[in-house]
Amino acid sequence: MILELAILDVRPGEGAEFESAFAEAKAIISAAPGFDHLELRRCLEDPHRYVLLVGWDRLEDHTEGFRGSADYQPWRALLHHFYDPFPTVEHYEAVLQVDRKAER
Repeated sequence: MILELAILDVRPGEGAEFESAFAEAKAIISAAPGFDHLELRRCLEDPHRYVLLVGWDRLEDHTEGFRGSADYQPWRALLHHFYDPFPTVEHYEAVLQVDRKAER
């Protein structure tokens, strides 16, 4: 499992519109081959900042599969105009995971 992490800085005053557009866009990404899960979280200290976490089976499922697909264009049209600056996207592999509920 690969975790995609993107810090999304949304233009001030556009958070509600961004969240609405993301609610529509999630159907696009969740249909992509290799997609596993996603989380979108809003920052408590800076309400214009969000973090997007997306689980992919393989790095290529995101970088080549989703980004290279025709479905990426509507995703891009729905969301990319909200960002300032444009987000940096990084990918992570698991080193250690602790799940408190699993330890009980």
